[in-house]
Amino acid sequence: MSSTIKSVTVFCGSRSGKDPRWELIARQCGEGLAQRGMALVFGGGCCGLMGAVAQAVIDAGGKTTGVIPESLLSIEPAKEGLTELFVVDSMHTRKFIMSERADAFLVLPGGIGTFEEFFETWTWRQIGLHQKPIVLLNAHDYYTPLLDFLKRGEEAGFIREEHRCHLRVATNVQEALNLLTESCEDPPQPMSSAPARP
Repeated sequence: MSSTIKSVTVFCGSRSGKDPRWELIARQCGEGLAQRGMALVFGGGCCGLMGAVAQAVIDAGGKTTGVIPESLLSIEPAKEGLTELFVVDSMHTRKFIMSERADAFLVLPGGIGTFEEFFETWTWRQIGLHQKPIVLLNAHDYYTPLLDFLKRGEEAGFIREEHRCHLRVATNVQEALNLLTESCEDPPQPMSSAPARP
């Protein structure tokens, strides 16, 4: 795969969280993607961090592709103003399209749906279904407990070091965007649960 990243699938919350810092991070990511000429692929919703990332990309003149199951439209309207919007028949189809459209994946804070998308994408990398970068943005230590748990899984012999190292971990938006553009052949940085930098 070329090291040129043209589109990034972002997994993140359909809620904004209690701290306004999460939405600020989402907007910074969206703006940064557009400034670097990277198109956004996301879940298509208008709410929470998903909507914030997409709006920031739109405001900065970037391209956006939303993919949302028809069954979710009654719960959460699709984001307006997107370059493309796919209304699909299932969550499985949604995730397949989001994966196929991606040159890389960026995981922001989120809940159960975000965790599920992240782990499935990481599993697909582990079994060789893709070789695309996966960047986890551990902003404000949100994912530190998870990283500690994954380290324990490695120590217990359930996670191989080389698979754990498929994941690139950033502590701020600029670092995350930089990690997205690294070649897949570059050695991934080991996971770290170090405190986030300001």
